[in-house]
Amino acid sequence: MTTDRKKLSTILSSVDFPAGKDELVAHAERNGADEDTLAALRAMPRADDYANLTEVQRSVSLDPASEAGQSEADKAEQNTRRTADGLAEHETSTSSNPIVEELGENRGS
Repeated sequence: MTTDRKKLSTILSSVDFPAGKDELVAHAERNGADEDTLAALRAMPRADDYANLTEVQRSVSLDPASEAGQSEADKAEQNTRRTADGLAEHETSTSSNPIVEELGENRGS
């Protein structure tokens, strides 16, 4: 139930985003996606709409072997966007800056 970025890019290159999960799966079926890619797309969480291919890639299980060639910048960006609880990034709680906590505000330094 995993796929890789290259397969997703190829299969979903002509999708009109934003697109819902069902639309993405149907498009992949019409374009000859392999069973692993279809299973990964079907396993995605149901969202209102996926805005772009990057959001789709964040939502599917990617093959770790294919990610070995991923750049460090891509890995870092992907890791910062994931949430363990499945919440949208703007709904997650973040800790405040310890300097701001200590000083109470930014003193313009």
